[in-house]
Amino acid sequence: MSQFVVGVTGGIGSGKTTVTNLFAQKGIEVVDADVIARQVVAPGSDGLSQIVDKFGGLIVTAKGELDRPKLRDIIFKDSRLKAWLNALLHPLIREQMVQQSQAAGSVYCLLSVPLLVENNLQSLVNSVLVVDVDEQHQIERTMLRDDTDAAQVRAIMQAQVSREERLAAADHIIDNNGDSTQLIEKVDELHQIYLALAESFR
Repeated sequence: MSQFVVGVTGGIGSGKTTVTNLFAQKGIEVVDADVIARQVVAPGSDGLSQIVDKFGGLIVTAKGELDRPKLRDIIFKDSRLKAWLNALLHPLIREQMVQQSQAAGSVYCLLSVPLLVENNLQSLVNSVLVVDVDEQHQIERTMLRDDTDAAQVRAIMQAQVSREERLAAADHIIDNNGDSTQLIEKVDELHQIYLALAESFR
């Protein structure tokens, strides 16, 4: 059971998944907020049931899954509906993040939360790791990954906290502007630090 939880965050396109995968290769369990966000609205879930009650059956695909693009379009046009959805989902996601972190079997675990700072979730973790890249890298990597354009990426970045605010919340920082060798070395270094910190929490 992990007593020590490291919160991993970073702006869009920063390489959070690449970093958490490197830790996972060392046997460290990763709790991913994005995965949990899908689990709490999976077919048969209480979350999906409440969304259907609110928005109607058209919000569900033929497979019985939440139609995310359709829901996104609806709440984008109505801030009150967006607030209602956040009030429903955020507690469900938070509860699962806590449960899964506590149930993790590795010496320490990672809690990967893209909006850790934006949603003031630092209280859920013992240490904050920020994966940092410059703005140009963010745009290029996201465009390549999501087949989108620079304007869309910048719009997403505008909705997130600034790079400076995110870095101010960090206990440790991984500079991901370099190559994979540098990244692996930094993960190796942090792994040793976290092992020592986790030991002191036992």
